[in-house]
Amino acid sequence: MDSDSGETGLEPGARAEGARASLPLRQAVFVGVTLFSMFFGAGNLILPPLLGVQAGRDSLPAILGFFVAGVGLPVLGIVAVALSGTLRELASRVHPVFARLFVALVYLAIGPCLAIPRTASTAFEMLAPLLPEGISLGVARLVFSVGFFVVAYLLAMHPGRLTRLLGRVTGPALILLIVGVVMAAVASLAGAPALPDAAPVAPYDDAPVVQGFLTGYQTMDLLASLTFGLVIASNVRSLGVSEKSGVMREICRAGVMAGVLMIAVYGGLCAVGFEQSVALAGATNGAEVITASATAHFGTAGTVLVAAIFLLACLNVCIGLISCCGTYFSEEIPRVSYGACAVAFSVFSCAVSNLGLDAILDFSALLLGAMYPIAIVLVVMGMLRRLFDGAPAAWRWTVGVTAVVSVAEVLRDALAPGASLPLDALPLAGVGLGWVVPALLAAVLSTGVSRALSRSVR
Repeated sequence: MDSDSGETGLEPGARAEGARASLPLRQAVFVGVTLFSMFFGAGNLILPPLLGVQAGRDSLPAILGFFVAGVGLPVLGIVAVALSGTLRELASRVHPVFARLFVALVYLAIGPCLAIPRTASTAFEMLAPLLPEGISLGVARLVFSVGFFVVAYLLAMHPGRLTRLLGRVTGPALILLIVGVVMAAVASLAGAPALPDAAPVAPYDDAPVVQGFLTGYQTMDLLASLTFGLVIASNVRSLGVSEKSGVMREICRAGVMAGVLMIAVYGGLCAVGFEQSVALAGATNGAEVITASATAHFGTAGTVLVAAIFLLACLNVCIGLISCCGTYFSEEIPRVSYGACAVAFSVFSCAVSNLGLDAILDFSALLLGAMYPIAIVLVVMGMLRRLFDGAPAAWRWTVGVTAVVSVAEVLRDALAPGASLPLDALPLAGVGLGWVVPALLAAVLSTGVSRALSRSVR
């Protein structure tokens, strides 16, 4: 049912038998934790610790910016999609062709282009410190990734008790690991005569709040949230809340709960990185930060435990992503079976994962730099859809201008780093937000013109 239609099949003022206006606290907490678990994968663990190391004494403003992009925007994305019905319905306000292309790009980003390869790379980075000295990391990575994706493919083709068991085991284990490492880091900071005073390094040496916001792009949670909204709305309805206002209230409550949990986890992991900011000043990814912290506080046993838990957690996430993306594309392209999609995604992801975690993160920064501004504009306009639905041209112009600016900047950064563009003169362009002012101007002007033309026709 279209959640935006307001149709429940009931008479005005009536409520179906068994229906209720809100969920009991226990069920509301269940929905909130479910949403948190949908967002939070092993890959999310590697960003806040690196932020803490690189931002040093500016970790607080940097993590606040990270909270906005990594927590606030995904929660708004859930609400915006739930209001519109589906991601495709939201994006179709721009144009049906755009909607189909954008939805496909979202699944590719949270699937074989970024998120799936990142699961294997993250798991390998955790295992690397345990490898014998002298072994070729390139060969080891290749052997590991082939084995990892063979297992992931086989389980994605036959999901059953094993994958459910992995989820039940690795989920709690991952939480216990986070709690243990964070508590050890916090205790170390509390007992230290002085807090670390590491100077921030690039990119946090300039505008740490904005750089934290941009780092939040790499969680990919805003893109994921655009596919979660319908799922959460369906879960709420299945628990007996049928009225539109009640469903939206429960979605918002679940979003707040999930957001609080994510803030707690991200903040704690940032503290882990901050504690290591002097010792690991040259760190390039968060996996080595967590490994170093676990080793420092718990010895070799800590390293082994971290590697084992991350391996299982990353494998479980990988299986879910292969299944999700394979299902979507096999439905979009009926001539291609689910099995063929799963094979293609596994092989492609295996190849990409061998580029290494650092290369994947660098590439993700470029791709997400193009996609995130468009997603942010769609979410904001979706939240204000009553305003913009009265001016249809505003959707096309605002999203179109945002896409042109963000894609142009990303292409320049990828193909000719350092080259100047006329877009560099835009406000906020120097901190990676050059699309903001053009998007605002396009929204205001196109809305005004569209409404003026509508009145003149009348």
